Amino acid sequence: MPSPYSTGLMCRCPRCGKGKLFDGFVTLKPECDSCGLNFNFANVGDGATIFVILIAGAIVVIAALITEVKYQPPYWVHAALWIPLILIVTLWPLRGLKSLLISLQYHHKAS
Repeated sequence: MPSPYSTGLMCRCPRCGKGKLFDGFVTLKPECDSCGLNFNFANVGDGATIFVILIAGAIVVIAALITEVKYQPPYWVHAALWIPLILIVTLWPLRGLKSLLISLQYHHKAS
């Protein structure tokens, strides 16, 4: 049985570690292409989203406050800096964290 952490972070099937977990960006497949595991047990809800929002929010707010206090740039500079950063720190980890929660849910039989 593969490690739930490696299969989760690689977005692979928690049972075999070979099949892909997602059909789209975060749309879960109905079953594994490789071993046939049915993914109906997976119910992470908004758990991954909440973690990402809290962590990303803290990163962006702290960076914006430090930038404002130290440099006092105009508002357009804030928009140019923080809008792309918000997209990067929210969308990049979302898929991997959702997959990790599904893999841990399968590993600990928390269906």
